[in-house]
Parts: sequence; structure tokens; C-alpha cells
Amino acid sequence: MLKQRVLTALVLLMLLLPTLWVRPAWPFIALMGVAVVAAAWEWARLNGLASSPAIGFAVLVGAGMALFAGAGAVQGAPLLWWGALIAWAVLGALTLAAGVGRWPRRPQGLRLALGAGMLWVAWLALAHARVQGVNFLLSLLCIVWAADIAAYFGGRAFGRRKLAPTISPGKSWEGVYSGMLGVLLLALLWITIDPRLGEPASSVFSRLHIALGWVGLALALVFLTALSVMGDLFESLVKRSAGAKDSSGLLPGHGGVLDRFDALLPVLPAALALCSLGSLK
Repeated sequence: MLKQRVLTALVLLMLLLPTLWVRPAWPFIALMGVAVVAAAWEWARLNGLASSPAIGFAVLVGAGMALFAGAGAVQGAPLLWWGALIAWAVLGALTLAAGVGRWPRRPQGLRLALGAGMLWVAWLALAHARVQGVNFLLSLLCIVWAADIAAYFGGRAFGRRKLAPTISPGKSWEGVYSGMLGVLLLALLWITIDPRLGEPASSVFSRLHIALGWVGLALALVFLTALSVMGDLFESLVKRSAGAKDSSGLLPGHGGVLDRFDALLPVLPAALALCSLGSLK
């Protein structure tokens, strides 16, 4: 299993890294579009569509992204980011509170529409972040990666109190707190390094610091880490309701694309919404 995970990770890096270091943003945007189409197929399968209709659903999601990109509209708008943030904070919390058994009872069309919407917004947020610059994009992604890594090790070392045993038995409150601490430490390090990269406000951490101050930055990062946990739990709830361990087997050793995207789905638009506060100063 470890060998499989490593090989898959290396292949993914070989695909991703060239799109980060070339000047035009479209290769990265296109690659993320392919990933989102795969995630849309997984979402459709998890929510009851058979193979052919699931492919059709994924194609529709991809066609919508292609039309949007073709029109040059990959910048997004603060209103969209704030709408997504509020939707995740409210609907995500209500869905988790309702539990695993309630999700399949919701109309299938509604579940599919929600999936298409959250994937489309996440793709648009990734496109917007790439246009802002590689440092901004990587710092945004690292919020989730740092939270996940710190939560894993903190949970293993100190985990006692289960966070959501009926949804994801392995998660603990101590892991969540460790993830928050890890993100805060990463932010301090990144803000220190930013001026040496040529543009002091080029990362999401520096922009949040300028917009909100130190206290606001800390609160924003704690909130974003909490959202990353919500995204993870939300996908776990959907998988558990479908009786699935992974969203698919597309990524050997890692599960599916949604398994790698889940925590990013709420964090991406929320971080952009919070960064937009800087324009109000």
C-alpha cells in the first residue's frame, strides 16, 4: 500500500509541478478542470447514479467549466466567495448535525446540484488563486495540508475525545486543535519568508494579516482549519451513507479525487472571501 501511495503521489507531482512554474495559468486551470470532472463522476456515483448517467453528469460539469473558462471568467467575485462561505458554514453544519442517515433521504437532484455547485466554485477558486500567483496558490493549499498533517500526528499522540464517531471514528478533538496550531505556526513562518520572495503580500497569510491584523489572522486561520475539518467530515458522511470506503479507486493507494479534494472544497472560497476584506480598508 505504501509503495502504491508513493508512486501515485510522484505521478501526480509530475503532472502538477510543470503547471505551476510555467507563466500562463491555463495549464493549471485545465488540469484542475480534469480533476474536478473526475470528482464530479465520483460524487454522482456516491449519490446513486449508475455508470453511464454518472459519466453524463461529469461531462455536464466539465462543459460548464469549459464554457466559463472560454468566456475568460476565471477571476470570480467576492460576492461568490462570501456566498459559498455562508453556505458551507450553515448548510455544512446542518448536514453534519443531521447525521449519516438523513443524507440519502434528501432529493437526489438536490444532492447532485449541491455537488456540482461546490465543485464548480472550488475549481473557480483554484483558477483565481493561480492567477494571483504561485505563492498565493501554494500558501492557500498548504492551509489544508498543514492542518491535515498536524491533525494526524497530534491525534495519534494525544487523541482521546472523538470528534464525530458516527461519521469518522478516527478523528479527535485533540487532532483538530493540533491542526489549528500547525496552521498558525505555518502562517508565522510564511509571513517571515514572504518579503524575501519579492512581494511582501504575495501569500494568503500575509494578505490576511494586512487585512485583519494579528488577532484577525489567528481567528481567520482557526476558522479555515475548522472548515477543512468540516469538508473532510462532509465527504465522509456522504461516503458512509453510500456504504463506500473511498470515493473511487482512481488514485491507487489514495482512494479517489474527492478524497484528496474534500477539505479544500470549503476552504478555497472561504479564504478568498476573507482576503477580500483587505480591499475594504
